[in-house]
Amino acid sequence: MQKLTAGLIQQSCTADREANIAGSIAGIREAAAGGAQLVVLQELHTGLYFCQSEDPRCFDLAEPIPGPSTETFGAVARELGVVIVTSLFERRAPGLYHNTAVVLEKDGSIAGRHRKMHIPDDPAYYEKFYFTPGDLGFEPIPTSVGKLGVLVCWDQWYPEAARLMALAGADLLIYPTAIGWDAHDAKDEQARQLDAWLTIQRGHAIANGLPLLSVNRVGCEPAPDGAGSGQHFWGNSFATGPQGEILARGESDREQVLVAEIDLKRSEEVRRIWPFLRDRRIDAYQDLLKRYRD
Repeated sequence: MQKLTAGLIQQSCTADREANIAGSIAGIREAAAGGAQLVVLQELHTGLYFCQSEDPRCFDLAEPIPGPSTETFGAVARELGVVIVTSLFERRAPGLYHNTAVVLEKDGSIAGRHRKMHIPDDPAYYEKFYFTPGDLGFEPIPTSVGKLGVLVCWDQWYPEAARLMALAGADLLIYPTAIGWDAHDAKDEQARQLDAWLTIQRGHAIANGLPLLSVNRVGCEPAPDGAGSGQHFWGNSFATGPQGEILARGESDREQVLVAEIDLKRSEEVRRIWPFLRDRRIDAYQDLLKRYRD
């Protein structure tokens, strides 16, 4: 495939699971009507971002794979003939849960999955309480629209993750995301955080000569225990080409369906003039396997 039309579904979520799913499906339909062959949903799109607090009852939200969500979105993929990237709270076994992206082929089958590798633990992002670190590594998922380098949210800050996907032959990088501002952050701090988020991912596209899709949720979700200020998810979902050029970008305060045309053959063209993979000094990178050089 040389040209790929991708849809990005930027959505606000509530505690009403069925309404969230209906909103996602409506977005998928709109993107497909706009020519999308690949549609990416945001992180944990079937419900609220429950990781703002530590509550054992939230484990009841998890589901198996295959399960209800893969059946529902698989049927949509099959009906519309599109590849869909979903994001689910996976119940793997009693007491063993993952934050998992699932790729559904256009025939509705499960093409593959990525279990979030890097798990944050910060105020209002208490993910280590819920999610076991992924154990599937950094393997692109083969599909009818290309090899998808699917990662999840906190994975997007790590150049190693993007590089390993590129080295394994990914055709593009994909990041379902849930990130936002604390209401107490000053406006200048909010601006710095958003700019850092955009910059690091554009850097991954540039350093690896790959297009990139990042899909973030939007809207304000109050702290479930009432103790925090809640999260204001900043949207700004975007698509870039292999030189970090912005192909489409959402706004910070509303739901949107973005459609972007990606020229996959440009990766080869860009890598010929910026041959970063050729010039890597793999003989000198041993210390990358250390936590820190004392």
